Amino acid sequence: MDAALSSSMALPSFQPRNSLSKVSIFQRVTTSTNLIPSWASSTKPNNTLSLVSPNPAFTSKFPSFLRCSTKPDTSANSETHNKPNDEPSSVSKAPESESEAFSSSSSSSSSSSSSSASHSSSSSRGLVLDLGPSNSWDSADIGSPVVKRFLSDEEERWYMWYHGKPKGHPSKDLMGLAISSNGVHWERGGGPARSSSDVGFVMNCGKDWWAFDTDGIRPSEMVIMSSSRVRASSAVYWLYYTGYGSEKVEFSDHSLEFSLENPDRCCLVDDGVNYCGSNGKVFKSLPGLAISQDGRHWARIEGEHHSGALIDVGSGKEWDSLFISSPQVVYHGNGDLRMYYHSFDVEKGHFAIGIARSRDGIRWVKLGKIMGGGKTGCFDEFGAMNACVTMRNRSDGNYVMAYEGVAADGRRSIGMALSPDGLKEWVRLQDEAILMPSDKGCWDDKDVGSPCLVQMDTEANEWRLYYKGVGNGGRAGIGMAVSEGRDIGSFKRWTGFLV
Repeated sequence: MDAALSSSMALPSFQPRNSLSKVSIFQRVTTSTNLIPSWASSTKPNNTLSLVSPNPAFTSKFPSFLRCSTKPDTSANSETHNKPNDEPSSVSKAPESESEAFSSSSSSSSSSSSSSASHSSSSSRGLVLDLGPSNSWDSADIGSPVVKRFLSDEEERWYMWYHGKPKGHPSKDLMGLAISSNGVHWERGGGPARSSSDVGFVMNCGKDWWAFDTDGIRPSEMVIMSSSRVRASSAVYWLYYTGYGSEKVEFSDHSLEFSLENPDRCCLVDDGVNYCGSNGKVFKSLPGLAISQDGRHWARIEGEHHSGALIDVGSGKEWDSLFISSPQVVYHGNGDLRMYYHSFDVEKGHFAIGIARSRDGIRWVKLGKIMGGGKTGCFDEFGAMNACVTMRNRSDGNYVMAYEGVAADGRRSIGMALSPDGLKEWVRLQDEAILMPSDKGCWDDKDVGSPCLVQMDTEANEWRLYYKGVGNGGRAGIGMAVSEGRDIGSFKRWTGFLV
């Protein structure tokens, strides 16, 4: 790990109290883990640690971690990780049989060629993860890819956390994990990841009535912690995610040519059944944090907001008063973490990206809006959202932001901006998008967004861009594009390995 990122940053000491935490990964309650006195409260408890794990081995070890006072190293967000033992365990067997609503059939390989046989090679160009089978947890919608690459002397491993939504009414956004040896062909699971070596569904919505994430969760960023004072296999994963509640936000702007909604929903029609869900509605969302020792079994960490979220929406006429979404966190240095998030600026009438800073990754201070709408007629005229920020290279320290741009008609494309300090001096790289929707008839001919950048080679400046694509039929998938030469402003969809 780079020396610049190995500066110590003390983990906070979590002190859960005044609550009975229940463990749940599916629509059922599994064995409880009592970290605190086992009595229930009729009011919202303070500073609760909610465990989301069916793995007794994990929950029994976790209290010792919560009292850990070691100073961990922190990884760069989107770069290749070179410590082999900092990665989760690889898949060894299929999930155990389940009796819940979703299938827990053995994990399967999915790629542009194997996951959707009905697509021709030209219409599926760039597609690396399609919808899951009809009885799986991710059969109606997928997106929000968070991709990490791990290198060792023996192998190369890739991990993708993403959100999925099952068919049926009602259904909610959940979070799952897929793995790969090359970042192209992915192994996924139709049911829950039951152990630290499984793939599949790994995190459910919050169960507490007062929580901010009871109606949906979507991953935004994974910050990987490790410590030289403990064994390398004790790496800790910090997941920043968006949580959606049932509180509907009243909004009306008839000047928009598209329907504002939060979260964005794909309107999938399959066998005559419409799986649009809550299309066209704006629900309040807030950022949350969960931690894990294996990337699969998660413990929620409560923030200072009464709902357990890290920060609240703005008040009155502030630009982020409707909702806060996609909290993408970058470790800049010791005691300096930056969170990039988006909302809809009602006064300006466009999506916008803002920034907050923190010393410990839990308590945050907002700094304001850093990017709004683009030029008239451009692909991002009505704003920017779903930012992915990383450092371009270590020599000049420039920051790169890939973001989802919204056109006047609501169409989504991916753009790029640069900043010397990652704070407020952001300049768009160009007026054109770096990735547009494909030609008509392709799997992603309607929208492309939710970008995730992975730097492959620092010297050659090679990048991969993972993204969510949507077709005009409402079918969603996760795609991949690669940078062309040293030009970070030009990406083309993946077509295959060169031989």
